[in-house]
Amino acid sequence: MPQCDMLIIGSGPAAWSCALTARQRNLSVVVAAADAASSWLQKAEQIDNYPGMPMVSGKEMLRVFRQQAVDAGAVVLSTLARQVMPAGDIYMTLCGNDIVESRCVVLATGAARPKLLPGEEDLLGSGVSWCGTCDGMFFRGKEVAVLSAWHGGIEEGEFLSGLCAKVDYYSLVSHALPDNPPFAVMQGTPKSLRREDGRIILTTSNGQSAYDGVFIFRPAVSPTSLLPGLNVSGAFIQVDRRMAANLPRVYACGDCTGHPLQIAKAVGEGNIAAISAAEDLLKGD
Repeated sequence: MPQCDMLIIGSGPAAWSCALTARQRNLSVVVAAADAASSWLQKAEQIDNYPGMPMVSGKEMLRVFRQQAVDAGAVVLSTLARQVMPAGDIYMTLCGNDIVESRCVVLATGAARPKLLPGEEDLLGSGVSWCGTCDGMFFRGKEVAVLSAWHGGIEEGEFLSGLCAKVDYYSLVSHALPDNPPFAVMQGTPKSLRREDGRIILTTSNGQSAYDGVFIFRPAVSPTSLLPGLNVSGAFIQVDRRMAANLPRVYACGDCTGHPLQIAKAVGEGNIAAISAAEDLLKGD
């Protein structure tokens, strides 16, 4: 089980700025940096308004930011953080199939918010799950569907295939699939979910199918699903001037805190979040 002073969730400028400053304050840092190949900054061909790095591509900028944080001693986990769980004076965060134990958590998740299927949120925990590792055992020997918006769902589908009697795999967004997978690759785009006669009815563009459970995987998790009890305003996490959220030793920075959605603002907030966290940990707050 990885242990650290600070877990940072995100892979953008705010995350790397926070990691670098935290390391300069001698905090041990783990960054849960899921694949961000689809982010707007990764796709930007040229950035002209960031001081000191003129006419650089977004991809190159992120590479430099990340490498500087790694060189400073930050540990990077290329996995999605699924759930943050308070446990006394620490936080336990499920990152991929690992649990990371940290004294504080910094959310630098960006502005993107996953669009849920109709019925998904109401059925979460009642036949619908976002974590195969967490809930797969409850569906041993049963029939389940995997709905995936990225390649991370493939590993989960393979894991569930070792437990469940039947696994049907649906793509929410087109992505490459392995040859001869252990699950059945289904046609049709998922549209909605509902419960009927004790089973989950999945409606797709090709019709309807019934399952004992449905597992849904995306490259992002909404902040309130990631950390229940977090205060948000619309799509953004509420923070004070120290970048502190309403929960103890939880901070947020970057686009997830609101406008303007600018790189310089994200980098500055990451710096502030790291300084605030270091001060609070030193005081024992």
